[in-house]
Amino acid sequence: MNIALRPLYAGTVALARAAAACAPTSEHKVWRSLRARRGIRAYWRAQARLRDPQRPLVWMHAPSVGEGLQARPVAHALRTAYPSAQLAYTFFSPSAESFATSIGADLSGYLPFDSAADADLMLDALQPSALVFVKLDVWPVLVERATARGVPVLLLSATLAESSGRRGVLSQALLRDAYASLTAVGAIDDAHGARLIQLGVRAERVTSTGDTRFDQVWQRAQSVDRARVHMTATGNGRPTVVAGSTWPADEAVLLPAWEQVRAKVPDARLLIAPHEPTASHVQPLVDWARAHHCRVATLGEMERDRSHQEVDVIVVDRVGVLGDLYAHADVAYVGGGFHKAGLHSAIEPAAFGAPVVFGPGHHMSREAGLLLAVGGGTAVRDVETLRHALVRLLRDETARGEAGAAAREIVARERGSTARSVALITSVLNSVSSAPAV
Repeated sequence: MNIALRPLYAGTVALARAAAACAPTSEHKVWRSLRARRGIRAYWRAQARLRDPQRPLVWMHAPSVGEGLQARPVAHALRTAYPSAQLAYTFFSPSAESFATSIGADLSGYLPFDSAADADLMLDALQPSALVFVKLDVWPVLVERATARGVPVLLLSATLAESSGRRGVLSQALLRDAYASLTAVGAIDDAHGARLIQLGVRAERVTSTGDTRFDQVWQRAQSVDRARVHMTATGNGRPTVVAGSTWPADEAVLLPAWEQVRAKVPDARLLIAPHEPTASHVQPLVDWARAHHCRVATLGEMERDRSHQEVDVIVVDRVGVLGDLYAHADVAYVGGGFHKAGLHSAIEPAAFGAPVVFGPGHHMSREAGLLLAVGGGTAVRDVETLRHALVRLLRDETARGEAGAAAREIVARERGSTARSVALITSVLNSVSSAPAV
């Protein structure tokens, strides 16, 4: 780390620890994240009892659910490829707390703040054979302390968009040494790999292994039982648009467009899954549908009461089901393109062969670019262009079929990253185990 930034970084970490000690009992994500760090050192000291020092251990870190989705197929495949190894999994965001159980790690929990004391505590507790970061985030102090102990540090499904803030002067000064210390990097493609080299990663340590999410969404699409999956979303053959991970900014465009779509395609059905399906987000959607004379029910109501089968609008009121519900999409709208957070996963519906529509904020999404290039995706900028895209795809079966097939082919073409990522990890582990003692 740049020596001039060390005091500032350490001070920021100290402030975060102080904030954790007095964080209020709010459900806001920031406060939840801070509260989760209370007692974190004692937690990991206790977890250390699960560590078998006779076995190698791979420590994977994925900050949130998005990165976790990239980590999960690797973690599962690693169990088969390297059965003697233990697995530790850490995360940063509270949104990943429940997701973490799906990894199946031997040791799992929140990552402490990035101080030397906490990094040393984690390294002592886990005694990792390798530390694996997912996507882009690396913790500079942790990387420094790990490499000082001879622990190889990897980055998988590595991504760096052209417009990423990580390419800024301050970010590079803070993180350049950490990226230069990485033992191996599996980039999602050559272009992202080249940008990572500019960030400080050594060129000879970069290979293109792909994005493991493509393997995951493909596998999920193949395993979904379309006849059984959560109901009813088929609506007896009615053309269905599944709008996934929407924010209010998306709905400000989608809902007026849908009113116009219904005038052109009267039997169309909308299934909308808010990114945060809280009561305060779900109820306004229900109220909107009723105000526009649409029969509406939540997903929970439909599952409890079959009398809701012929509704016009279904509002998803829980998390964890969207990936299956895309199976019933004739057309998919993926949210985030009108929201500052950026586009959510466009390949989940693509794996089911659904044409994908999204808003203008897609430039940080490689998968959106892939879909646009082959005609499997459509970018819209306002109510009118969204209305036009949905009406065209719902009315024109040939255009819809061609776009859906192109979208599905992109997912099929990009598979194989999980095997390549596991091979990269095992090659590093094998090289470490065969190295002569110093």
